[in-house]
Amino acid sequence: MSYLRFEKALMTNLEESLPRELLRTNRSGAYSCSTIVDCNTRKYHGLLVVPVPELDDDNHVLLSSLDVTVVQHDAEFNLGLHRYQNNNYSPKGHKYIREFDCDKVPTTIYRVGGVILKKEVVFQHYENRILIRYTLEDAHSNTKLRFQPFLAFRSVKHFTHENGVASRDYAPVEGGISTCMYAGYPNLYMQFSRKNEFIYRPDWYRGIEYPKEQERGYASNEDLYVPGYFEVNIKKGESVVFAASTSECKTRGLSAMFEKEVEERHPRDNMFHCLVNAAHQFHNKNNGERYILAGYPWFKCRARDTFIALPGLTLSIEEDNNFEIVMQTAIKGIYEFMEGKPLSVKIYEMEQPDVLLWCVWAVQQYAREVSHEKCVEKYGKLLRDIISFIFADKHPNLHMKENGLVYANGKEKACTWMNSSSNGKPIVPRTGYIVEFNALWYNALRFTAALGGEAGDTQTAEKLNALADKVQKNFVDIFLNDCGYLFDYVDGKISDWSVRPNQIFAVALDYSPLSPEQKKGVLDICTRELLTPKGLRSLSPKSGGYNPMYVGPQSQRDYAYHQGTVWPWLGGFYMEACMKVFKRTRLSFIERQMVGYEDEMTDHCVGTIPELFDGNPPYRGRGGISFAMNVAEILRSMEMLEKYSYKE
Repeated sequence: MSYLRFEKALMTNLEESLPRELLRTNRSGAYSCSTIVDCNTRKYHGLLVVPVPELDDDNHVLLSSLDVTVVQHDAEFNLGLHRYQNNNYSPKGHKYIREFDCDKVPTTIYRVGGVILKKEVVFQHYENRILIRYTLEDAHSNTKLRFQPFLAFRSVKHFTHENGVASRDYAPVEGGISTCMYAGYPNLYMQFSRKNEFIYRPDWYRGIEYPKEQERGYASNEDLYVPGYFEVNIKKGESVVFAASTSECKTRGLSAMFEKEVEERHPRDNMFHCLVNAAHQFHNKNNGERYILAGYPWFKCRARDTFIALPGLTLSIEEDNNFEIVMQTAIKGIYEFMEGKPLSVKIYEMEQPDVLLWCVWAVQQYAREVSHEKCVEKYGKLLRDIISFIFADKHPNLHMKENGLVYANGKEKACTWMNSSSNGKPIVPRTGYIVEFNALWYNALRFTAALGGEAGDTQTAEKLNALADKVQKNFVDIFLNDCGYLFDYVDGKISDWSVRPNQIFAVALDYSPLSPEQKKGVLDICTRELLTPKGLRSLSPKSGGYNPMYVGPQSQRDYAYHQGTVWPWLGGFYMEACMKVFKRTRLSFIERQMVGYEDEMTDHCVGTIPELFDGNPPYRGRGGISFAMNVAEILRSMEMLEKYSYKE
C-alpha cells in the first residue's frame, strides 16, 4: 500500500479532506497549491501561482483552478469543487473521487458510472508551467472532456472581483489559447497535447469563498473569470496533457515532457523521503542566485531562517554542494551588510542581531559534516571577519560589553526570532542580554578559536579562547537562576523568569558555557514544561501570559504566536541536547518523539511540516503550510539519531 494514499471515504468527507493541502513548486518561486480535493480554501491557493517581478515582490495567482467535466450521451458530470457563500459547495465533484495517491506524483482516480478517469499533476522544474495528464482508463461509449479554466490574475494578498477593466481578449496558439487579463501581467498560455476546440463563453463566477481566510479574520470571497471552455474527444486508454504556463510550448512534446518530469520525481514512500522532497521545495533560484525560502505560501527568504534551516536542508541529506551554492549568495549579502552597502541579494532581515551568529553555527555544521580543513578553506575568512565585526562594535544592534557578553536592544522593535508585534511594539520585548544570543556568541568564539588553532593561527585562537573564558563565567553569573534554569533575558535589574525554550541552545550547541549538571537542569525543565509531541512550546503553561491557541483574527493570533505555541524546529535542538547530555540512554525516547512528526505526513500539508502547532492537545497545525526550519531540524535530528544509534 502507498505511504500517501487516501481512500474514497476520506476524500468524499469534506471535513476530512478540505484541511489537507498539497504543495508543488518549481524551485524558481512559482508554485501550485490547493486541497487534496482541488477546492481552494485560501487566497494563496491556485493551480499556477507565479512571481511577477515587473509588478512587485509578491506571487500572483494566474490560473486559480481547472474544472473538468466528463460528457457522455449528452450527460455532464463536473468533477470540480468550489465553495460559495453560506457554505454552499458546487459542483461537488469530490463525490466521484475513488482514491488519491501522491507517493510520486499527485494522482486522483475519478469514477463516473462506467467511466474511470485518472488525473496526474506535475510542476515543471525551473519553468512556470503546470502539467496535468488525464487518462481515460475505462469507458463504454464515446467520451468527451470539457475543461473550464478559472482565472484570477491578482496578487496572493488580494482578491479579484468582477470589473469592466479585465481584458476578455484571447489569441489562438498551438493547441490552445493565450490570454492576459491586465496590463503588466505575463500572458497565460493554456495548451493541450491533443486536438481540441475552444468555445469562447466569457463569464464571471461570483462569490467564491475561502474558509481559511475567514478563520484568519480576513476578507474571504472573490469573483473568478472564466473565458470559456475547451473540449477534447477521448477514447479508452488515451491520454491528454494540459499545460498552463507563462510561455508557449510545442504541444507535440507535452506527453514526453510530462513523462520526463515524472521520471525525475522520487517516491515519497516514507517520512524521510517526504521531508527530502519538502526540503527541495524551499530552494529558490532567482537571477542566478540561490536562496532558501522560509516557507510557503507567504514567506520570502529571511536571513535567520536561511542559516538555521540550511544545514538540515542540505548537509543532513548529503547535499553539500547545495549548502555551498546557497552560502555563496548569503555571504554576498553578509559582506554587503557589514560594509554598509545596499543589499544586491533578496535576503530580508539581514540586520537582525543574531543573524551573523547563526551564520557561524551553520558553517560549524558544515565543518562537522564535511571537514574542518575544507571549512577553513571556504569559510575561515568569513568567520574571522564576523567575529572582528562584532568585536569592533560595528553592528548597529549587537554590542559586546566589558563582561564579554553581547547586548541587543529589543524594546522598541523585536530583534529575536520571537518577533510578533502589536501597534508597532514587540509583544515579547526581549532585550538586553538575550540568552540564545550569548549562547551562540560563546559557541562562535570557541569554534572560531578551534579552527584557528587547527590552521596554525595560535595567536588568534588564544585571544578568542581568553574572551570565551570570560563570556562563560559571566554567562552563568547572569543567566543561571536559583531554580536551575536560565533567564530568557536580563536587562539591568530586570530578569525575565518566564520559562521559554531559548535556553535550550545553551545545552544543544557544540560549545556550551554550562557544566554537565547545569545542562541537565535546563534540559529537565524544558522536558517538564515545554516538551510536546510536536516540539517545544514557546512559553511554559506555568508562566504568565500563556496563550497556546493560534486561532482567530490577526491581532489575536499575534498575541499567541510566541506565548505557548509549539515550534518543531526548537524540538530539533531539544533532541540534540538530549543526545549530548544523555547519549544513547535516551535514543528510544527520541525515537518515540519522532512519531509525533510522522503523523503530520498525512495531515495539514501532505508530506511536510507546518509553521507551528497549538500548545495544547490535540496540537493542531497552524500558520504556513510548510516551514523550512521545521523540516530542516527534523531531518537533522533524524541524521543525528542514526549516527548515535550506530555508535559503540
